[in-house]
Amino acid sequence: MRAAVSHPIFLQLRLLTVLAINVLLFIFIINFYSYLALDKSRLVPLMSTENHLSSNGRALQVKTIGLIVNPVAGMGGAVGLKGTDGKAIVNRARSLGAKPVAPARAEAFLAELNPVKSGIRLVVGAGSMGEDEANSCGFTCAVLGESKKETSAEDTVAIAKKMVDADVTLLVFCGGDGTARDIQKTVNMNVPVLGVPTGVKMHSAVFAVNPQAAARVTISFLYGELPLREAEVMDVDEKAFREGRVSAELYGYVLTPYEPHLIQANKLASPMTASELRNQAAIAVYIIETMKPDVIYIIGPGTTTRTIGDLLEAKKTLLGVDLFCNQKIVASDVNEKQILGAIEGKTAKIIVTPIGGQGFIFGRGNQQISPEVIRHVGLDNIIVVATEGKLRSLKTLRVDTGDPKLDDALRSHKFKVVADYKTEHMLRIE
Repeated sequence: MRAAVSHPIFLQLRLLTVLAINVLLFIFIINFYSYLALDKSRLVPLMSTENHLSSNGRALQVKTIGLIVNPVAGMGGAVGLKGTDGKAIVNRARSLGAKPVAPARAEAFLAELNPVKSGIRLVVGAGSMGEDEANSCGFTCAVLGESKKETSAEDTVAIAKKMVDADVTLLVFCGGDGTARDIQKTVNMNVPVLGVPTGVKMHSAVFAVNPQAAARVTISFLYGELPLREAEVMDVDEKAFREGRVSAELYGYVLTPYEPHLIQANKLASPMTASELRNQAAIAVYIIETMKPDVIYIIGPGTTTRTIGDLLEAKKTLLGVDLFCNQKIVASDVNEKQILGAIEGKTAKIIVTPIGGQGFIFGRGNQQISPEVIRHVGLDNIIVVATEGKLRSLKTLRVDTGDPKLDDALRSHKFKVVADYKTEHMLRIE
């Protein structure tokens, strides 16, 4: 008898079936081992705060974090100085009543690391450059450098060099773009860097969106959950900045843990196209038409908000906060104290525009509009203005006022965003 020969079609079907089974088996194996690698019980935030053990009882490797705090970073914000680069500006900020903001921001970052501190070795700058904040939060730490009453950029550079030599896993700094520059020229690409936003102007892409987010990024990176990317370090000429001119420059790159929801992008300037300018003018016309008598309008920095002043034939500052009443400018480039004095016993509204590429409406470049000012005005009296093009380019709106309770209240509130003439959107903040 002759052996039966299978029809070619059946042979092809059989081969395809076997192939499909093998592919499915391969996918199952890959997903299974990926699941084991990302098992939520192994993530750092869920581990015991007492012994820092994973679910199978094995202790995780202790990681080394370097922490440098610029103690004067951000002091110029509330007093309207737009930065604190240089001893003369720091002294001027103090004379205007400026208070340090960096220590509290550093402590907010460290407080979020408390649940995992037994798995962290902390190396810090001496005194006010990290040691004081670590001690305040109950961290045992190794100290680099000498404690000084007055610190400088040279101290930041010296401590950063020592941290590179100490082979830290991640160098975290609390400061602004000026501090980021000091770190970048010292560290280059040798050690991953992460910024806790503490300055006034933060154009660089090395910063977390707030101190709490910086801690979450730190934990996730240390235990293998985040990749690194090259992030731009940018800064502006502060003298030109105070004169209303933005002269931003790219100074280099550092390696930074990447988590797009927790790390801010670098600042993007608004395009000066005909459609963008028309859109800005349409927004300004609508805002002016809806202005109410005897109400103080606190108008923040930006090209969109400046257009309001242009149409009112008032010289609004591009990078400062100005006060308007009855469609006239009544005070230019004001600080927090001046704002609070002007609105005492009066109805006031705040008009702000998001920072391009980042989405912040509070906490970046407009720290004069402080938590106290925002609470006095009330959340219902905040108006956001942004062109349709800017809104399309932003993933979300953000806030970082330095007051966690206020930030939570802002995030739970819907805000009116004027995007064109008689065109409004109701948006929430992330």
